[in-house]
Amino acid sequence: MKANVLNTNLSGKVAVVTGAGGVLCSHFAKVLARAGAKVALLDLNYDAAESFAKEIREEGGTAVAYSCNVLDKNICYDVADKVKADLGDCDILINGAGGNNPRATTDKEYFELGDIDADTKSFFDLDADGVGFVFNLNFLGTLIPTQAFARQMVGREGCSILNISSMNAYTPLTKIPAYSGAKAAISNFTEWLAVHFSRVGIRVNAIAPGFFSTKQNAKLLWNDDGTPTARTGKILAATPMGRFGETAELEGGLLFLLNNEAASFITGVVLPIDGGFSAYSGV
Repeated sequence: MKANVLNTNLSGKVAVVTGAGGVLCSHFAKVLARAGAKVALLDLNYDAAESFAKEIREEGGTAVAYSCNVLDKNICYDVADKVKADLGDCDILINGAGGNNPRATTDKEYFELGDIDADTKSFFDLDADGVGFVFNLNFLGTLIPTQAFARQMVGREGCSILNISSMNAYTPLTKIPAYSGAKAAISNFTEWLAVHFSRVGIRVNAIAPGFFSTKQNAKLLWNDDGTPTARTGKILAATPMGRFGETAELEGGLLFLLNNEAASFITGVVLPIDGGFSAYSGV
């Protein structure tokens, strides 16, 4: 019989989570630890990663925090060697590092005549370095850690890489062209990696979260007085379930894709966890 997905047993596995100082990825790290994995929490902000690693240890799990810049190959390789020495070879890699930047975001959803000379950041005002930063953080921030840790996976059965895509990858959201494009690249890269590593024991999949209210996107979703922004109204109107997702609702998809019994023949999949957003045409 297939294992109960929510009782996925990761005992003896070493799981590496990048971006583990953030809201979603720190939660992923805790979920993996509760399933029995020894977890390495990687983040540019060591203190944030260590605070969550400490919480895992206080729950009785095994967790070690590491300072890591996912855009620096030498640092990633060095951290991979440290994780191997401290915990063992990596079995699971969660590529969670990513994000957007105001320099790659327009002020308005639609361009209007006169915007070029107006006091507004239009498409023509997007900063090339800001756009490049967003692409690098999301795409290279997935590629480079994969290079560092997949070295420890090749030729060993039962290893998994899980990338974090987004609803942006299916249909680009207004205002954030760089982030949308970068997440589309992650979905494509997930499929590419799945094929590339298919004969050396590594499955590669992704989850594509819909809309979750976190610190990262709070200013887009809520006014200073706590009322919903117009953007929140649009999001909820386009989400058939009519609400934002709860972080805990990502756990099932995460554990399912990492379960080598339940998902043994699944690779190259991008799983939407979105309350029906990607299925709704608006009509």
